[in-house]
Amino acid sequence: MKANRRIIVPIIGALLVAVLGTGAWYGFGTRQQATRLTLYGNVDIREVQLAFRVPGRLMKMYFDEGDAVRDGQLVAEIDPTPYREALDVADARVQQAEANVAKMKAGTRPQQIQQAQAAVGAAEASFADAESDYKRQSGLFTSGASSEKLRNAARARRDEAAARLASAREALALAKAGFRSEDIAAAEADLAAAKAQRAQAQTQLDDTKLSASGDGILLSRVREPGSMLGQGTPVYSLSLRNPIYVRAYVSERDLGKAAPGTAVTIDTDSSTKTYHGQIGFVSPTAEFTPKSVETTSLRTDLVYRLRIVVSDADQALRQGMPVTVHVPLPSGNG
Repeated sequence: MKANRRIIVPIIGALLVAVLGTGAWYGFGTRQQATRLTLYGNVDIREVQLAFRVPGRLMKMYFDEGDAVRDGQLVAEIDPTPYREALDVADARVQQAEANVAKMKAGTRPQQIQQAQAAVGAAEASFADAESDYKRQSGLFTSGASSEKLRNAARARRDEAAARLASAREALALAKAGFRSEDIAAAEADLAAAKAQRAQAQTQLDDTKLSASGDGILLSRVREPGSMLGQGTPVYSLSLRNPIYVRAYVSERDLGKAAPGTAVTIDTDSSTKTYHGQIGFVSPTAEFTPKSVETTSLRTDLVYRLRIVVSDADQALRQGMPVTVHVPLPSGNG
């Protein structure tokens, strides 16, 4: 009997140690679980539809689906011929407007002034001759040697010569004064408009080349060379490498534990790597739990959407991939 006791007591002791040890392990696990809030969500990678700002015939495409591109890298071109011709026309208009402004500012040429002076001299001579003839006819009419008709004709010729002389003198004055300031301002405005049209033509010519708007992977090649494109017609679909977000959801009860700016860790089912991020946005309105995140029994619960910025993302994170987000809690939260 004593021998049996010697055997049973150690066994009971071992069982007690095992039970206590298990309880301690579970207690440790519970404490560990209570130090963080676990959320579930999906990777959200932004996509960009690459398109030309001008219409035209698609001429070249330099990449295929799945190719990696860098920010600003040339990916496609449309036929630039119509836009290059429009730029040539705009350049000619600028040159014409510049010449007009230069002419206005330079004033009348010396040769034109000399020509106006010569016209004044000729008009003065004509007036002097007409004046002399009128005086002669007036004298003859007074003495009765000429008729009133001849005297009136001489007066008309004198008046006509006087008018031509006045016109010639005005033309000379204008030639010496040059163009008015209002005319010069109008010419300068025409030049500014021509330059603006040239800049617009240059921009349209530059827009015949399509560049990537960021580093990423080309998901789809929507058009092929030879296609006629309208303005804004997508050519490629680009998946951006950065930034990469995680879209997760938190219940109202835990909303205060997921404040913007909180650092989090992120795990995936396809890798042992732990990613790091930061809560950047918390939706101000509640919504029903998405079916892709929770079980059927929880889909009717109201939750708040979070957007988490992943700071060390890599190509292993794919669009829509389910992830687990761990939000550390301050000590004392359970």
